[in-house]
Amino acid sequence: MATDPLQDPEFLTALRRDMLRFAEMQLRDRAQAEDAVQEALTGALMGKEKFASRASLRTWVLSILKNKIVDVLRRKVRENAAVNPENDENSNEFFDHRDHWAEDTRPSEWQTPQQAMESKQFWEVFEACLYRLPEASGRIFTMREVLGFDTDEICQTLGITTNNCWVQLHRARLALRACLGANWFGEAA
Repeated sequence: MATDPLQDPEFLTALRRDMLRFAEMQLRDRAQAEDAVQEALTGALMGKEKFASRASLRTWVLSILKNKIVDVLRRKVRENAAVNPENDENSNEFFDHRDHWAEDTRPSEWQTPQQAMESKQFWEVFEACLYRLPEASGRIFTMREVLGFDTDEICQTLGITTNNCWVQLHRARLALRACLGANWFGEAA
């Protein structure tokens, strides 16, 4: 007879810890993150009969959390003014007139992607770099690259233009590259 993982304190503790880290990274507010995690766990516990085992229980609960985070983000957008695109003069120093890397800012040789991905420390540094991004850029990058939203979904959820979305993604990638270069790959900033 299979036991219910949602009744297992060890499983719930580990799951809640991971959910809280993810929600904090998205929402940048501990109280809102805790609320979203609590609502997601409550929803999972109350609706566990709806779990169809098409995915792992963990994936199912995280998808509930993702929806809670989207709700919070939509509410934040309604409460605050939409992000306005700013002049993008700082990124021009990285590229030449053909929008290729400028000679002195071209990325250096890194470890193979497989080596970097297998390193737990790399992901800890990546998460710290992601958390240091400006709120709008970090949120948009995570929605796109972690949560798998497409551009239209991001724009609709946050109430921003497609151009603003791409500018914010571009800035986030540049900032992540610089942060990882300095803090993981040992490149001069």
